[in-house]
Amino acid sequence: MSSVDNSKPQHISITPLLKRLWPDPAKANVSAAEIALAISRVFTDQLSSVQTGALLTALHFTGWDRQADVIARCAEVMRDAAMPVDKAALAEVVRKRGIKRGGYGGGLCDVVGTGGDEHSTFNISTASSILASSHLLVSKHGNRAATSKSGSADVLNSMSPTPPNIVAVNPETLRKVYEKTNYAFLFAPVFHPGMRYVATVRKELGWRTIFNLLGPLANPVEGLIEARIIGVARRDLGHTFAEALTLGGARKAMVVCGAEDLDEISCAGPTYCWRLVERPAPAVTDQVGVDVAEEHRDDEAGQLASMDIESFILSPSDFGLPAHQLSDVAPGKLPHENAEILSKILQNQLPHDDPILHFVLMNTAALFVIAGICESEGGEVIKDTGPGKGRWREGVRLAREAVESGTAWKSWTSYVDVTNSFEA
Repeated sequence: MSSVDNSKPQHISITPLLKRLWPDPAKANVSAAEIALAISRVFTDQLSSVQTGALLTALHFTGWDRQADVIARCAEVMRDAAMPVDKAALAEVVRKRGIKRGGYGGGLCDVVGTGGDEHSTFNISTASSILASSHLLVSKHGNRAATSKSGSADVLNSMSPTPPNIVAVNPETLRKVYEKTNYAFLFAPVFHPGMRYVATVRKELGWRTIFNLLGPLANPVEGLIEARIIGVARRDLGHTFAEALTLGGARKAMVVCGAEDLDEISCAGPTYCWRLVERPAPAVTDQVGVDVAEEHRDDEAGQLASMDIESFILSPSDFGLPAHQLSDVAPGKLPHENAEILSKILQNQLPHDDPILHFVLMNTAALFVIAGICESEGGEVIKDTGPGKGRWREGVRLAREAVESGTAWKSWTSYVDVTNSFEA
């Protein structure tokens, strides 16, 4: 007699949903909640590889994997499936650290891109996240390379003289990391083990799926993220991502896309920006049908704060820096080569006008602006504002100061030390 392995999850059929998804999900009244429920089955290995592939294919070719409500709901179930983090305990550590400045309330921050821009630039968001930790608590969510030669995890693992132990940062150790340093790299496979069930399907499909878009919105410490920058590789995704952030409850965020379809703030020319802006609204005592995804209670004012999306364009000159061709910052190098460049940036060993340094300074500055630390007052503060009323030049001043003062390198080495202090 054959036996059944009851230890493995039983597959659930989503055939009825698949039939409604194609060819016209809108006509069939498919909802974002239904799609998110199906996606949630992936993380528990409850969908066959055939049905997983069919789901991802239908979403891709109908364009429904690029709808704000679908992205927001699917990101939510992906976070729900992540390894649980004791957020109350982590919030207490963050509170005790008390890192506040200007409009920055001391919360966690992230800077991340969707990838897929095919420009093979230097690891800008990774370098910017480390520089930013000189003034902010940073939770950099990242992974190995998917479409480039050097992903964030790859370059960090190649750092010398001692690389961090990135797999040692997990839900149990995260609080200890922030007790010692401002920086933490949250390695996606550690926090999202359920993603292994879809890895083969994604690879065999050969095109980018909804999972390529969910990563930047799936930070496992969501809820404690105060500010973030998200880069997208297609301009038509900019407003969509900003809407998804709003639906997810974000209040301080900016989505960026370089004019070259670059998922960073471009050092070569214009960058399209979509910034979430909180608009105070009059107190409402008897309002029916308030969309809680787009309205947030301001407890101190006792009012509802409406989240708007403000669009504008940034250029290198807005940061007080010259433009550089992407060819000057896209060497397409291997992880150990990019790690050497990153180390030189952090130790202030690159020329003052180095193109890659300028590229990193711009993107770090943007996170500083969104977090609010550029709103500080003082003798050295550059108060000039640019597009979106941001103090972009002040952000560059703070980022350069972090490099030249050694603060960025100190933050990095503190992170390396604490991660290597954990027992294997």
